[in-house]
Amino acid sequence: MTGRAAQKAESVKLVVLDVDGVMTDGTLLYGADTNLEMKSFNIKDGLGIKLLQRCGIDVAIITGRTSAAVERRAEELSITELIQGREDKGKALEELIAIRKLDAASVAYMGDDLPDLGAMRLAGLASCPIDAVEAVKNDADWIAPLAGGCGAVRALCDFILQAQGHLPDLHDTFR
Repeated sequence: MTGRAAQKAESVKLVVLDVDGVMTDGTLLYGADTNLEMKSFNIKDGLGIKLLQRCGIDVAIITGRTSAAVERRAEELSITELIQGREDKGKALEELIAIRKLDAASVAYMGDDLPDLGAMRLAGLASCPIDAVEAVKNDADWIAPLAGGCGAVRALCDFILQAQGHLPDLHDTFR
């Protein structure tokens, strides 16, 4: 694995994800009950997150919306840093980096749309799904070969794990 993005991935200690358009395909499903909102998450993305955690790489979520479905998914994945209802994702990421006492170079961020640009510009490794808007793709260090909600997060996890030399050992644990 070569290239600037792979070099950046070598030092990642925290992966921060947007939700709609990254962890999901961006579709919002509403029920007749105004409190019912459903989101569809990719199971492969979930395993990728668990593999990162197994290797000591933490995962956080920053999203502009507030959703009980996201709370549930974060809990299932043992993601303790869930920041919801923050439209200024760059500022939210800046605060998270300060609280964690991290260098921005050790943070990867995956977003898909204009509100993600501030966070992407701050993170050491900026990434996006292949179906992100063009302005986001232009700012990305690495573009997942899959769409949001369709394995883009897993692709990012595998990219980071490969760059850090963890992927072959993880594969062996499942043989």
